[in-house]
Amino acid sequence: MEVEGLGEGKDFKLYPGGGRPWDWNETGTRHAPGIQPADVAELLEHGSKVIVLSRGMDLALLTCPETLDLLQERGVEVLIEETKAAVERYNALTETTAVGGLFHSTC
Repeated sequence: MEVEGLGEGKDFKLYPGGGRPWDWNETGTRHAPGIQPADVAELLEHGSKVIVLSRGMDLALLTCPETLDLLQERGVEVLIEETKAAVERYNALTETTAVGGLFHSTC
C-alpha cells in the first residue's frame, strides 16, 4: 500500500491528522483472534468518530469481540471491509468525518 505522506508499507494505522505503519508486534495481533482493543486505542486518542477496519485482501484478519464492544461503548461507528473496499470507504469519509482506520494489505 502507499499512503500519502507516509510512503509504502504493508499495514497502516491512520487517524485524523496523521498515521503511521501498523506494527502488529506492538500488541501481539494475529489474524485470529484479530484486531484487539489496543490496536484501536491510538485511533480513539486522535479523535476518530468512525473507524474503518480492513480484513485483508482474502478476509483473513478477524476482529476481537472485545474491540467491537469497546468501540460501541465509545459510540464509534465501525465499518469492517475487505481492504480495497475499506480504502475506498476511508478515503470518502475523510472529506466529512473524523475517521480512523486500520489497513491490512495482504491476506
